[in-house]
Amino acid sequence: MSLMGEQLLKRLGPDGYLQLLENYGGIRLFVPKSVERSELTTAIGFENVRLLSERHGAEYIKVPLDREYRAKIYRAQGLSHARIARRLGVTENAVEKLFIRDRRRNENQIDMFDTEPAALPAKAGMNMDKRKA
Repeated sequence: MSLMGEQLLKRLGPDGYLQLLENYGGIRLFVPKSVERSELTTAIGFENVRLLSERHGAEYIKVPLDREYRAKIYRAQGLSHARIARRLGVTENAVEKLFIRDRRRNENQIDMFDTEPAALPAKAGMNMDKRKA
């Protein structure tokens, strides 16, 4: 996910971000300062436009396509690969490649933190059980 995608997801939440992607993904979008007169409210809702205009009012933003994010959401909703492909405007093979790439990325990530306290090393020369008052 791009930096802009992360920022928009954080600002709008999952539902608002998905609405934005479905309606404006892949284009430069002008975010108005005045929410009341905006045509965007019809597509993504008043509250989402308000949240966007707080940060990006009177600016253009590049709305990412974020196909991987959308594909994961659609899969969680129970859509078939064929239906996901139609919604994303890609082939079924492209959808399968998105999920394979995501699965490989998750398999290759390193678990940086062991959650077991016993596995954490004590500092050399310090006895962790003795505390000075």
